[in-house]
Amino acid sequence: MYTTGTAFLEALQEAGVSYIFANLGSDHPSIIESLAIAKQENKELPTLITCPHEFVALSAAHGYAQATGEPQAVIVHVECGTQNLGGAIHNAAKSRVPVLVFAGASPYTQENELIGGRNEFIHWIQDVFDQRGIMRGYTKYDNEIRTGANVKQLVHRSLQIAKSDPMGPVYLMGPREAMEEKTKPVTIQKELWEPISPGAIPPPKIEELINDLVAAKKPLIVTSYLGRNPEAVKELVRLSNRLAIPVIESIPHHMNFPADHSMHCGSYWNEPNQVDILSEADFVLVLDSDVPWIPMKNKPSDSATVYYIDVDPLKEQMPLWYIPSKRFFKADSYTALKQLNDHLEEHGKIDQKMVSQRWSKYSEFHEHKKEERLLLEQAENDFITPEYLTACVRELMDEDTIILNEGITNYGVISNHIEASIPGSYYGSGAGSLGWNGGAAIGMKLAKPDKTIISLTGDGSYLFSIPASVHWMAKRYNTPFLTIIYNNQGWRAPKNSTLGVHPHGIANATQDFYVNFDPTADLSTIAAAAGDAHAITVKKRSDLKNAIKAGLMQVKNGRAAVIDVYIPHVYSDKNEITNVKETVK
Repeated sequence: MYTTGTAFLEALQEAGVSYIFANLGSDHPSIIESLAIAKQENKELPTLITCPHEFVALSAAHGYAQATGEPQAVIVHVECGTQNLGGAIHNAAKSRVPVLVFAGASPYTQENELIGGRNEFIHWIQDVFDQRGIMRGYTKYDNEIRTGANVKQLVHRSLQIAKSDPMGPVYLMGPREAMEEKTKPVTIQKELWEPISPGAIPPPKIEELINDLVAAKKPLIVTSYLGRNPEAVKELVRLSNRLAIPVIESIPHHMNFPADHSMHCGSYWNEPNQVDILSEADFVLVLDSDVPWIPMKNKPSDSATVYYIDVDPLKEQMPLWYIPSKRFFKADSYTALKQLNDHLEEHGKIDQKMVSQRWSKYSEFHEHKKEERLLLEQAENDFITPEYLTACVRELMDEDTIILNEGITNYGVISNHIEASIPGSYYGSGAGSLGWNGGAAIGMKLAKPDKTIISLTGDGSYLFSIPASVHWMAKRYNTPFLTIIYNNQGWRAPKNSTLGVHPHGIANATQDFYVNFDPTADLSTIAAAAGDAHAITVKKRSDLKNAIKAGLMQVKNGRAAVIDVYIPHVYSDKNEITNVKETVK
C-alpha cells in the first residue's frame, strides 16, 4: 500500500534528510506502517531517532544542521507535541537553522467515512482551531498536507524555503485521513528545488565601501555568526591580513575568526563596560551579527562610519532593532568578502605604512589580552573559577574537538578562554531559550561521529536540556559526549539583570533574588541513571584535571560522561574572585 505517509518519507529521503527526530503519537500510523514496510523491503529512508521529549528532538536537529548546513526532520504529536517543542523552535528561528517540523493533526471524520477517522477519545480533545498558528511566529513557512497527490512538492518547497537565506524552520501538518490516503508515486526532479542563490553586494557599491575601508585609520570588524560557513572564515582572515583589520566577536555562536590570529581582539557578552577598540574605531564593518553591541553599555563613536552586511540586515522578526549605518547589504558573508578581497587585489591606494603600523599595534594588543586571560586562569586558592575550568578544558581537548557553549553568565568566559581557532570547532545556540546543549550534542555527534563533543553548560541550562531524555538517547544511539557543568547552584542571570536595573535595591540589600538551587541536586547522576553516563562531581581545583581526563577517556571509549564542577555559588560575594581580578589589573 502506497500512502501519503509513504510519499512524505520518500520526499525527505530525496531531499537529503538523513535523520528524523521523532516523538510519535496516535496521529502517525501511516508513518509507522510505512517505515515498517520499508524496513521489510530494505528500502532506504531517513533513520528514525526516537526522542522521549520534543525539545530534545528539535535541539538535536538544530545541532546537526549547525554542524553540516543540512536540514533534518522532526516529527511531533499534534498540537500537544508542537507546543512541547517550546523554546527549541525559538532557538531554531533566532539562530536561522534550517529544519522541517511535521506534526499530525486530529482526524476530521468520526463515523468511519475514511481510513484514519477518529477512534480514540483524544481525537476530540486534541482538535484545535489553529494548530499552525502555534508555530507561525517562528517559522518561515507553514502548510497543511491535504492529499498525497502533491505531498512531495510541499516537502521539497518547504525545505527549499528552510535552506534559503535567511534560513529557518518550516512546519507542515497532516491529519490522519490525509496521511492514510492511497496515492500514486510522483517523480520529483530534486535539482529544481534548490535553495535561492546567495545574495551579494551590488557592484556599484563595492568601490564605495572599499574606498571608505582603505581610507580608515582605525577600521574594525565585528561578527557573531559568520563562521556558519567555514569558507567565510578564510575570506575574513584574508581581508584582515591584507589591511591589518582587528576583529572582535559579539556573543559569538560560531568560530568566526581564529583566536590565535594576531588580529583577534577578543569577544564580549553582556559586560557592562565600553570596549575601547570599538569606541576608537573610525570605520566599523559588521558581518553577520544580530547584536553587534549593546548601545546602553558599549557602542562605536557617533563619527564612525558603519557598514552592515548580513543575511538579514533588517532583522524583520525583531520588533525593536536599529543600528544606524551608512549602508545595509543583504548578502551572504562569504560572497561579500570574496567580492571585497578580489577588488582589493586591484586597488592601488593602500597605505602599506599605515597597515604595518596597525598590524604592530593590534598584535601587541592581542598578546596583552592573552596575558590577561592567562593571569585570570592562575587562581592560587583551591576553589574553581570559570576561567580556570575553561583553561583546563582547552589544555586537554585536541584538534578533533567540538565545543558547545551554553554557559550563560559564563558565556563570555568560555568564548574568550577556550580560544577556538578551527572553523566548525565551536558553537552556541545563537538564541535565548536554555537547554539547547544536550540535544545539540547528540545531533552534532550524529553529524560528526569522528569528533569529540564537549558541552560546556551552566547548571540551569543543563536542567533545561532535559538530561534524562538526552542521556537515554545518547546511550541508545551511540552518541557519547562529555558534559561539563559550570555549577554555581542557581541562576546568576536573573540576579545580574536585577542588579543592572536596581543596583541599590532591596533585593541587593537582602540578597533575596529567588534564584538559588539549594539544596543542590546530584546533577551528574541524573545522566548516570537515565543513560549509564559516567558521573563525576568535582569541588576542588586539585581534582579537576584528572576528572576531565577521566571523562574524556570514557567518551573516547563510547560512554557519555558528565562532570559536575562546583564554581563559586550564585550568592557568593565573589571577594576571592575579585581579588584575583584586581591582581590582574
